[in-house]
Amino acid sequence: MSYRKVEKGNYTFYINEGGKVISSNNVPVIEEDGFIFKDLEGVGKLLPYEDWRLDPKTRAEDLANRLTVKEMIGLMLHGSHQAIPVLPRTTIYPHTYTGKSFLESGAEPWTLTDQQQQMLRDENVRHLLAQNYKDVETMIKWANNLQELAEKLPHGIPVNISTDPRHGVGDGDQEYKGSDLKISKWPEGIGMAATFSPETCKNFAEIASKEYRALGIATALGPQIDLVTDPRWMRGMDSLGAHSGLSTDMAKVYCDGMQTTEGSSNGWGNDSVVAMAKHWPGGGTGEGGRDAHYPFGKYAVYPGGNFEEHLKPFLEGAMKLDGNTEKCGAIMPYYTISWDQDKYGENVGNAYSQYIIKDLLREKYAYEGVVCTDWSIIQDKTPTVGSYVPGGKCHGVEHQSIPERFLKLIMNGVDQFGCVDSGEQVLEAYELGCEKYGKSVMDEKLRNSAIKILVNMFRVGLFENPFVDLDASLKIIGSDEHIEAGYAAQLSSVVMLKNQNNVLPLKEKIKIYVPDRHIKEFYTFIRFKSSVQEIQPLSEELLSQYFEPVNNMEEADAAIVFVDSPIGNNGFDSEDLQSGGTGYEPISLQYRPYTAESARKVSIAGGDPREETKNRSYYGKSAVTANESDLDNVMTTKENMGDKPVIVCIRMKNPAILSELDTYADAIIVDFGVQKKALLDIISGKYEPAGLLPMHLPKDMETVEKHCEDVAFDIEAYTDNEGHTYSFGFGLNYSGKIYDERTQKYTLNHPFQTVKPN
Repeated sequence: MSYRKVEKGNYTFYINEGGKVISSNNVPVIEEDGFIFKDLEGVGKLLPYEDWRLDPKTRAEDLANRLTVKEMIGLMLHGSHQAIPVLPRTTIYPHTYTGKSFLESGAEPWTLTDQQQQMLRDENVRHLLAQNYKDVETMIKWANNLQELAEKLPHGIPVNISTDPRHGVGDGDQEYKGSDLKISKWPEGIGMAATFSPETCKNFAEIASKEYRALGIATALGPQIDLVTDPRWMRGMDSLGAHSGLSTDMAKVYCDGMQTTEGSSNGWGNDSVVAMAKHWPGGGTGEGGRDAHYPFGKYAVYPGGNFEEHLKPFLEGAMKLDGNTEKCGAIMPYYTISWDQDKYGENVGNAYSQYIIKDLLREKYAYEGVVCTDWSIIQDKTPTVGSYVPGGKCHGVEHQSIPERFLKLIMNGVDQFGCVDSGEQVLEAYELGCEKYGKSVMDEKLRNSAIKILVNMFRVGLFENPFVDLDASLKIIGSDEHIEAGYAAQLSSVVMLKNQNNVLPLKEKIKIYVPDRHIKEFYTFIRFKSSVQEIQPLSEELLSQYFEPVNNMEEADAAIVFVDSPIGNNGFDSEDLQSGGTGYEPISLQYRPYTAESARKVSIAGGDPREETKNRSYYGKSAVTANESDLDNVMTTKENMGDKPVIVCIRMKNPAILSELDTYADAIIVDFGVQKKALLDIISGKYEPAGLLPMHLPKDMETVEKHCEDVAFDIEAYTDNEGHTYSFGFGLNYSGKIYDERTQKYTLNHPFQTVKPN
């Protein structure tokens, strides 16, 4: 006998010596050649897909051949965001517990909802996106409940739980990020780029994958590797910067670290998480900086003819790994319509484009992994172009029926549909395809997609052991080692732009004044108007660990002013639309009101069934920011502090124009999503700043308006009153300007040859 049997709680574990660990809740097992295998099919003999000694593709092909059309369609559904438990306002998708709300039901927080059970049983869904969860125990018990149910269903196909990035420290105001306080905390994507350290990025990915698997998660919807060539783009904070070389290196190690199980011959194993690189072919070129989550931002434009540059992080990074997993296991196209890039003349969302998916990704670049659409591209749109929830993002195919949209995706080579919980209309698409192309063609399309999807599930060992050990997980998630590594990365991502007269570091226990902040209303990510916010940016308890807090400037020895980069409406004002305008407005990177006198008078792209004009220009229109008072805080504080130092700490979600506040700041510290403690550690001199700018900070809005959305470094960078130019790769430490192996590698070998030491 070559195995040991261990009972733990409701589960039986078989530890095969020199083989896989098998776990079971209800499934019988088969002993063959001294090893244990699951009898998932329940036929009493070992089948190829149950044999963990075989390669993933052989197993996937065998299982795919056993599936009905409806079962294959179920694999192609990547379900909607799941809150755990589902409380009021935690998700836009309704869920019940035995017909009641969670609060009325008396259910445990990890109980499966009626809808989750129905998806598994009736719709054959095996991919669910975890949103926010109550705590680690809840998440793990919920994941195990899913696997227990799946194990009882035909073929015993486990559930592959996915997640958006959840290790960042930022506010998480984009997408549906949800995090547990215990998990290790790291800089947001752009902050990782600011470290200029692929080694740090790989360390993050290795730790994140361990924490994900300890939570029951086996697929990461990331990394986001779009080049941030336009500084106005709201998703820039999640990406890996503007430099194609740095982004490519980061993408490569991120996917390697996420997918690799140490000691595995093919790289895959129980510690692996499938990396779904996004967003093919790059989503950072929206006209005017607008984003394609919204119909008003659906067009990506290439006035600089730079389409190919945006493919590099995919082709040379995520799809060309140094490790044994070789390529990212999945790729997600973006919502955008890549304007006039389709050789067939189709201006449709990337996943709907035969040229973008079939011709380029599948054929020219030979990508054989899973292609999964971004979320909600199938659903019909909302009545107005300024809406978001709960409308779909079927950009360019609004005129088609939903089954026709599914069929178009399938024929392009798309394997999975994000945010689809029911296969009814996919089945209609299949039947439509049988009439149009023949049953054999459609059967082969579905079978090929099922194989790709199953390969990833076999690779990460879900068929052998989908269950999570709570006790073991609690030792992994947010361990001291992981917390320390994440915090070190946060520190290394902070950029010091200015240190006039070497005012930093500040002496310990001097008196510090920190003004409160005031934020006006603005349109949130889901296009609701926010409430007015009064913010105390720093707790007195934390500040007192470093300095003596005071409540007025007269007593203070120095002031620390916390600000955000300018907060706007992402380029569209629904109230303007309702009052007879087009709704379009500039995205401003300055604090004071801005009028777009240098903008295009006629937009490059345009057209929407809900719009009367194809011209999306905002020429001559104005925008105000919700946090103009941040600038007022800086100015007022400096005017009252006089010669005493004023340190400005700016959380930079977008590259801000700092000419407005530069002369009022003695020091400027930039963070891209770190804990306040990290900023105080640097201000107090406990750690020295080491971060570098991952993009240019523009001189003014005129240079932003005149640049090409698809070109990163055609913007004139701002030069401050000390003569420092805030360009890519710039940063200070306490000795002066940083010039090291990082700046030599990336700055001097810049792809556009425009960045030089200054």
